[in-house]
Amino acid sequence: MANIFDYLFWRGDLDFNTSHFNPVDNIIFSQLAYLTLDNIVPGLDDNDGICIDLAIRQYNEKLNGSEGIQLTSFFKDDPKLINALAKSRRFGKCFLFGYVNHIDTNRETQFAAISIHIDSAQKGFAGREENNNYIIYRGTDSSIIGWKENFNMSFKDAIPAQLEAVNYLENMALKIKGPLHLCGHSKGGNLAIYAAANCSKKVQSRIVEIFSNDAPGFHKNIISSEGFNAIKDRIRSYVPQESIIGMVLEHGYDNIIIKSSQNGLMQHDLYSWEVTHNDLVHVEKLAISSKYINDTLREWLEHLDNTGKEQFIEAMYHVLSSADIKSLYDLEVSWFPSACRIIKSLSNIDAPTQKLIRKIFAELLRSAGKNIDTLLNNEDNRINNLGKK
Repeated sequence: MANIFDYLFWRGDLDFNTSHFNPVDNIIFSQLAYLTLDNIVPGLDDNDGICIDLAIRQYNEKLNGSEGIQLTSFFKDDPKLINALAKSRRFGKCFLFGYVNHIDTNRETQFAAISIHIDSAQKGFAGREENNNYIIYRGTDSSIIGWKENFNMSFKDAIPAQLEAVNYLENMALKIKGPLHLCGHSKGGNLAIYAAANCSKKVQSRIVEIFSNDAPGFHKNIISSEGFNAIKDRIRSYVPQESIIGMVLEHGYDNIIIKSSQNGLMQHDLYSWEVTHNDLVHVEKLAISSKYINDTLREWLEHLDNTGKEQFIEAMYHVLSSADIKSLYDLEVSWFPSACRIIKSLSNIDAPTQKLIRKIFAELLRSAGKNIDTLLNNEDNRINNLGKK
């Protein structure tokens, strides 16, 4: 059950010229994008960058200083990862640039991205004409507004973060010459695909591949668009065998099923993905539990019209906001007080909104009950197979 830390032990001493970029490097970069690197990595309008080892040194200094918690992400293994990257020959001198990170509650958007040149940082921008440039989109952070934006994808043709992803790609394409590679985890994978499908044809022609890691899909009108069809053969989409988030909405491309050491929703964590020396560990098919949840959520969402989806999401966001919950961190460190505030907020909302929430949750339960045969039939088949043995 090897993971990315084993990979760093095996391959960390090999530079990218000796051992070329592979799917494991993709999930490492996608995880790196979750770090808060404000005032460490130069921004989109800056013509400079910083190598990973120096960036991590500055990050640790701030982490241990007064800024503390603002710099941490909600992945507990991040500190171990970044220190391993900084010490490795493979990643330590990679060049970070074009960092963007902002949350806009008025526009209901959370967007972050970073670009990486995988050759020696000493080459700086002069070395970026080679086939070594990667644009990495961050997935949803711990902010409630970030998760609300995710849910907005269920009824909007385009969310603000997707539009910003296109703009970021176009801007970076002006700075970087030569081929482009895009990566992202969760919403970040969705942004990578959306940006590739909706950028100019000139930029689109330079995109070599798009790595998407357990990312939600799109509306049918997006996957039927000309831009999407132009790039869909360049998409390399990975989902764990019990994927939940990566099964939401429509995809229009094949998924590569990989093995995770975790169960259920925890398989979304890239640290749980099993690896070899140069690839992710593949499995034949999705687990039946993933199909069950996928069928349930798909039927539930299809039963609701766009107005119903929007009203429900707005109502739940109002409840969390009224409970003064701004991030998943608030729920994690003080779950009992948070739960009490949520219950109180639910009792304080108006009767029509309470009725709406109850109605939509009832519909979710109905869909779950309707699709329970998926699980029961699988259990019957399992018992029958055991009997034959």
